[in-house]
Amino acid sequence: MRITYPSIDKLLSRVDSRYSLSVLAAKRAHELEAGMQPTLDKFICDKYVGKALEEIAAGKVTVDPAHQEVNLKDY
Repeated sequence: MRITYPSIDKLLSRVDSRYSLSVLAAKRAHELEAGMQPTLDKFICDKYVGKALEEIAAGKVTVDPAHQEVNLKDY
């Protein structure tokens, strides 16, 4: 399967790596599926991952650089 819209080039201009893009898209897709409000009025894609990618391409969803992951070894 290929990503045709939004283009991978546009997405990578918003996010610094493919890994960050995939994690961000997955997290946002889960939020949308759980009922969070979308940030765009209209979507081209019907699926949650596609909607998440459209939001990322539009600059409405970004990686929070201040967010620190919890290290499970500490617990």
